[in-house]
Amino acid sequence: MKAFFFMQFLLFKVVLSEIAFTYNGFKNANLSLDGDAYLWSNGILGLTHDKPNLIGHALYPSPLQFRQKQSNDSNRYYVPTFSTTFVFAINPKHPEIGGHGIAFALLSNNKSKGCLANQYLGLPNVTSMAKYSTRVLAVEFDVVQSLNLTDIDDNHVGIDISSLISNISKPAGYYLDNTTTPNTINLKNGKPVQVWIDFNSQEMLLNVTIAPLGTVRPHIPLICFPVDLSLLLDDYMYAGFTASTGLLSASQTVLGWSFRIGGKAQDLNSFHLPSLDKPVKVVHTKGFIVGITLATITLAFMILFGVLHTIHHIRTQEDILEYWEVDYGACRFNYSELVAATNGFNEKNLIGCGGFGKVYKGVIPSTGLVVAIKRIAQDSRQGMREFVAEITSMRGLRHRNLVQLHGWCRRQDELHLVYDYVSNGSLDDLLFNKHEQEKKLLTWQERFKILTGVAHALLYLHEESEQMVVHRDVKPSNVLIDADLTAKLGDFGLSRTYGHGLNPQTTHIVGTVGYLAPELTKTGKATTCTDVYGYGALMLEVACGRRPIEPQRISEELVLVDWVRELHSKGEILRAVDPNLEEYNQFEAELVLSLGLLCAHPNPVHRPSMRSVVQVLLGNASLPMLPSNLHLENAGVITNYSVIYEDDFADSSDIEPSSQSTSFSRFNKLSSDKRATSVTL
Repeated sequence: MKAFFFMQFLLFKVVLSEIAFTYNGFKNANLSLDGDAYLWSNGILGLTHDKPNLIGHALYPSPLQFRQKQSNDSNRYYVPTFSTTFVFAINPKHPEIGGHGIAFALLSNNKSKGCLANQYLGLPNVTSMAKYSTRVLAVEFDVVQSLNLTDIDDNHVGIDISSLISNISKPAGYYLDNTTTPNTINLKNGKPVQVWIDFNSQEMLLNVTIAPLGTVRPHIPLICFPVDLSLLLDDYMYAGFTASTGLLSASQTVLGWSFRIGGKAQDLNSFHLPSLDKPVKVVHTKGFIVGITLATITLAFMILFGVLHTIHHIRTQEDILEYWEVDYGACRFNYSELVAATNGFNEKNLIGCGGFGKVYKGVIPSTGLVVAIKRIAQDSRQGMREFVAEITSMRGLRHRNLVQLHGWCRRQDELHLVYDYVSNGSLDDLLFNKHEQEKKLLTWQERFKILTGVAHALLYLHEESEQMVVHRDVKPSNVLIDADLTAKLGDFGLSRTYGHGLNPQTTHIVGTVGYLAPELTKTGKATTCTDVYGYGALMLEVACGRRPIEPQRISEELVLVDWVRELHSKGEILRAVDPNLEEYNQFEAELVLSLGLLCAHPNPVHRPSMRSVVQVLLGNASLPMLPSNLHLENAGVITNYSVIYEDDFADSSDIEPSSQSTSFSRFNKLSSDKRATSVTL
């Protein structure tokens, strides 16, 4: 009897280790579906619906033996040759922005432990991998550039080994015969793409090849990755597909799949694959596929859902979809979500306030995402125009030194913007914290890191984003600092977006006094040069530990830029360094102060580009020579503007917005603890 069961066990292992299957469509496929994975009635496998914050897994139901012992050595293992080919398509709700990708994965368990509904392709994160001892080998087809995962772009193929950070990745493309440069494939255009993944056990080489469906398989793989999988895989692994959606949604589908351990997978028959073009009803399933839901029931459910949603929409008095949401794809939150996230906008959740309104910390209940919610007051100076400008300007902007905008909400006249929560508040708070008992002096190294981060953000906006963005309000209160003291530039309410190479148009002069470039009063045009000026003023402010205008100081020190310029002309520039700093790098301090003066030069012709600024800060270029007439041109540029302070709105008879010059004596009437705010002249 024991021998009988032993023979059955061996037979079971042999069957699994030599398994091969081919699905030209998934009508009769033996799959285990989890989460939001579902089947179309024509046999297409859907991993997620076209909705945000979903997750779907579709796995072969039995574990497959990938790792085996060497016959001549019981302590050595090997992974036999295996091969798979499949066809997938990604159809984002907003194609011009994108959605989320999918992954082919080998998983050591078939439970979605630690997998999140966000941009991480439905794969477990590092924490959950460690907690549940999950091993993962994944080939990702990613259409979101997650900078925290060092993604190369928003259209790439990568190999991930027990991590969401790819071991190797390449822009999506394929090689034609006799070509050395790959042809680009747009993974998010909704068209089917065929994939071939092959592991050669002799060469220990994992190859990934892709091409548009109907194209002959390229001879040259897109990725060739040498790897010993015997060190990375468990004996038995589950094979299949994972996907998820975050704030942006996409329909991720698989049309066919062929797999084999021990040789080459059978080719798919493109004529037998289901078509994406035919309108078909959807069959929802979970676990093993057990049947098909009737189309009439699905249709009735959809009609009922639509009626209930309409009634709820009317009752909650939420506004109809705005044209700019359709155009720019920003995610709209329900007002009820934000109320729940902030405990009814409880004062205990309040983390900041200003002329625009209040900012609350919250946790979105459906996702667990920690956010900062800017609640714009109805009488705020930041009205609908700035509200829309912030949403449209931040469309598609993703950079580690930018605050991420997650979405927005408008309920009648109430406006809300939802951002990443950044734990250390603003740079202004850290430099000039009014609560002395909470004040933590930033070290020189921390200040230098912050300045470098802001420079990277502006370089991205000016040159590296899809469209050129002029921020128009670079200042410390718009720079947020995270737990690692990484700077994140935010508040795009005054920004303007232009096509690269286009000239900015004349507009109203907006910004904050002390950071406004002097030529703005003459041209009315905000350019990258005016952003550079604001950054130069910020550099001096961070290095000197004082505001750009301090009315209580003597006339020679009233305007920070003028004072540092005068010290430079005397060869005493290091006297400007924050006296509270006991230790600092003198070379870096002189570099920052000199570079700040150059950026804040009154003549825009002499200002460097942000690319040059970054190169200098990183030590990849030397500081340009400061013009000899630096201290003579347009000294006291502050006289071009009037100042508005937060506490002065109650009595505006003494100081009014004007283009007329303002004498220094007027500043001396103002209390030293009043802070300049954004103004429109």
